[in-house]
Amino acid sequence: MMKSLRYAGLILLVSLTLGAQHVALAQTQQVYRLTLQDAIQRALAANVNTLLANERIAEAEGTRARRYAAAMLPRVNAQTYANVQNRDLQAFGISAPGFPDVVGPFSNYDIRIYGQQNLIDLASYRSLKASERALDSSKLDSQDVRDWIVRSVAEMYLVAESATARASAAQTRVTDAETLLKLATDKHDAGSATGVDVLRAQVQLANEQQALLIAENARKQSLLVLARNLGLSPSVPLELAETLRYAALAPRGPDLLVQDALSTRADYLALMSQRQSLVEQQRANQARWYPKLSLNGNFGGIGRNIGSMRPTGLLQGQVDVPVFDRDRDGEAQELASRVRSIDDRLADMRRGVDEEVREALLNLDSAAQQVEVSEQGQALAQRELALAQDRFQEGTANNVEVVTAQDELARAQENYILAVSSHVDAKFALARALGNTEKNLAAFAQGQ
Repeated sequence: MMKSLRYAGLILLVSLTLGAQHVALAQTQQVYRLTLQDAIQRALAANVNTLLANERIAEAEGTRARRYAAAMLPRVNAQTYANVQNRDLQAFGISAPGFPDVVGPFSNYDIRIYGQQNLIDLASYRSLKASERALDSSKLDSQDVRDWIVRSVAEMYLVAESATARASAAQTRVTDAETLLKLATDKHDAGSATGVDVLRAQVQLANEQQALLIAENARKQSLLVLARNLGLSPSVPLELAETLRYAALAPRGPDLLVQDALSTRADYLALMSQRQSLVEQQRANQARWYPKLSLNGNFGGIGRNIGSMRPTGLLQGQVDVPVFDRDRDGEAQELASRVRSIDDRLADMRRGVDEEVREALLNLDSAAQQVEVSEQGQALAQRELALAQDRFQEGTANNVEVVTAQDELARAQENYILAVSSHVDAKFALARALGNTEKNLAAFAQGQ
């Protein structure tokens, strides 16, 4: 019995020690301060779409290397054989008195190297050029994926910034409500305020505390979503290194921005490269009618046995002229249809880019005006609250005016947060619409 108690005590001591170590480790775990740029880089490294885009580039590079080898490099192979055979001479029309009908068996050996080099092969050359344009398109598709990831992560970071700003504003309102409750309590104890004033202040404090709990929960959830998309463990404590702030952007003309976007948008340029690849395939299709010139040869040894092998070889030029190739017409029709489809998509994308740029500029201008108005509204609401607190302090009014002013300030703070968030999001949308999103985001953050 005593032995069992000693074991139980030992197990309890070890458990308490491990638990204390775990608590100490959790307490010493440092908070990770995350900047927007750091979030973007982590997302680009962890996102599966980036990995898949890189694999498509590798596949296109393999296709290009294969077609380059087929069009430009010689083909060399070695062959050797040894056989034992007999021949029916009559089957070949050979017969003579005294000659046997079947000769053999006899043996021969051959060891030989064969080589072939295309000298003029326009179809293979055009196929090579088509694969190069397809490789360019894959690289641009990869850049478009990166732009999409940057835009998505920036939006998630903005959501977390907005949630943090709301939590900070809610904490400020709780502090104001606590100040109001203390003031009401002190005035009630002094006989210059009623119990209704105290009760009203208590209700206001409870409401603000509940709003703070909701805001804090939303802030924590936004950080969890951000961590998940950055490849971080949800247990890692995150803290945003940047706060929600307004930075005006210099006005720009939409027509010039649309032209810039069409010259830098990776998705549009990728589609252009796809069209160029199809055009090269059309040229390869036309080149199937042209003669192909190649140089062939072999060298090796042949003999009745290994010891009697003698060197022999062949060098010849070869011209292949297509005579009947009906498959070319069907392929030409397919390629022409694909080119027309690409042209339709390009025209639609040009209109889409134009719309995205102009829409982002409209939202940017509207949000900037909203920020200006909301700043004025927030300043007025703070002034109203100060005046209401002074009136209640002086005893010229009850705290109904203070509670009303606090509610008005809460709405003004929310309007300001919404306006600034809309302005930042409009800058993100403009950066994505112009292409090269990561570079544009860095410039827009400085108000450039």
